[in-house]
Amino acid sequence: MKVVIVGGVAGGATAAARIRRLDEGAEILVFERSGYVSYANCGLPYYIGGVITDPRELTLQTPESFFDRFRIRVRVRHEVTAIHPEKKTVSVTNLETGEKFEESYDKLLLAPGARPTKPRLSGMDSGRIFTLRTVEDTLRIRKFVEEHRPRSAVLAGGGFIGLEMAENLREQGVEVTIVQRADQVLPPLDYDMAAQLHALLRRHGVKLKLGSAVAGFESREEQVATLLEGEEPLTSDMVLLAIGVSPDTGLARAAGLELGQKGAIRVNDRMETSVPDIYAVGDAVEVEHFVTHDRAVVALAGPANRQGRIAADNICGGHSRYTGAQGSSVIKLFELTAASTGINEKMAKAAGLDYDKVVLSPEHHASYYPGSETMTMKVLWEKDTLRLLGAQIVGRGGVDKRIDVLAAAIRAGMRATELAELDLAYAPPYSSAKDPVNMAGFMIDNITSGTVKQFHWHDLETLPRDGSVNLVDTRTAGEYRRGHAQGFVNLPVDELRERMGELDKSKPTYVMCQTGLRSYVACRVLSQEGFDCWNFSGGYRFYRMVEGERLACASSYPCGMERT
Repeated sequence: MKVVIVGGVAGGATAAARIRRLDEGAEILVFERSGYVSYANCGLPYYIGGVITDPRELTLQTPESFFDRFRIRVRVRHEVTAIHPEKKTVSVTNLETGEKFEESYDKLLLAPGARPTKPRLSGMDSGRIFTLRTVEDTLRIRKFVEEHRPRSAVLAGGGFIGLEMAENLREQGVEVTIVQRADQVLPPLDYDMAAQLHALLRRHGVKLKLGSAVAGFESREEQVATLLEGEEPLTSDMVLLAIGVSPDTGLARAAGLELGQKGAIRVNDRMETSVPDIYAVGDAVEVEHFVTHDRAVVALAGPANRQGRIAADNICGGHSRYTGAQGSSVIKLFELTAASTGINEKMAKAAGLDYDKVVLSPEHHASYYPGSETMTMKVLWEKDTLRLLGAQIVGRGGVDKRIDVLAAAIRAGMRATELAELDLAYAPPYSSAKDPVNMAGFMIDNITSGTVKQFHWHDLETLPRDGSVNLVDTRTAGEYRRGHAQGFVNLPVDELRERMGELDKSKPTYVMCQTGLRSYVACRVLSQEGFDCWNFSGGYRFYRMVEGERLACASSYPCGMERT
């Protein structure tokens, strides 16, 4: 059996190695148009920023190491220009010599990846405008930074690459402005969870132009001007386009393969395309989303690796199935970590799901052990079935651990209330006896059982301030003096039983505290005394982060973000 693989990196290289492990007699040939067959593209921003100092560390495999270990022939700087399914051949061009030839195959695997999205805008030919996708891109940017020592940069796009580049350029003293068409960075998060990242970026000197659209570019002597729709242009020493990626499927389209959304290659759960003996994996394919069961394009390294393994199994006569992607991701941004899995509120609404959510602010390990830090967690579930839909976490420590637990729970089909039953490892330096994931489960159980009712930050402005409802802040008097939501009166939880007579039992009662715990305790007390009580989800801490960002308020900390 002869297998030709178009593209290396995650999906193609993984498939090649797996095929060899399954079939020692297979002839395996990999064509890669770049100069590198397998590299850590998620690490590219960190080489530009100097965190990774040796470019060789980015290269996971070389053509020589691939051959020595697996007897796989790799041809870098070779571009496949056409597929001929009727002849089972591909046309190839050697980019070094210009030689053109055809190569036959028994099985063909496409792993072309995705290209950085390049809008058709004026001035794109400037040598100061970059994209970041390959090692060559990285070396080009690193060389520019070393030779020109840019003092300013505009990053068009606030996704993973844009944020990682913002951090790495700021660490080198470059003034950075992020231009983002949406009103938030990092689309996998909801706006309220991204608010903490906005404050973080501003605190580190990154300027944000949210809700702004790039209209074009102009070269101006040793700088480039980024033109904005309806706004003054931004002048900088360099520009990085990080507005997303598009599936690189020109070959597939020309060969008549069926395509799906965004022009991605449509595959089944065996990673087979619509044409016999042609498989596809990675950023170029459309797969099923594990949570919504809709078709989706998920451009992440983890899914690409798993798809490569599954395609290899089936090429070798196996029966492996890809059960869908849920988009689990994590990013380090300065001192914070942001992570998500499954779907967010925007996606749940788009899918027409009837969902609910909890927001909590637990410590990442036992609060009495030194170094404890507060994280912000948001968990979504389907109301009728209690099916877990997604989770988002932002914090300093322990974020990756909790998002992985939640990702596994979603994959296992656990009900949201079952999070309370997970038997998770505990020691004071690592967690609490009630792990944050358990706490989310306790809260969901309280809500679904009717033990507590909740309201959210976006409900606050609709609450009447005419005295027709009780608005209660159960924090200490000192906390209350340092800031509180409009209309809420201070009634510390420890004084509640003695001062309950100050509240009108006939009125709905809305209760808030710093994180949601003391207000929950207060609601239990009030509910048992006949009050119609509602607990504020996420607490005043969360409210200040979201409202502070939304209103761009002035305070000691950027956008109203409180020290935790």
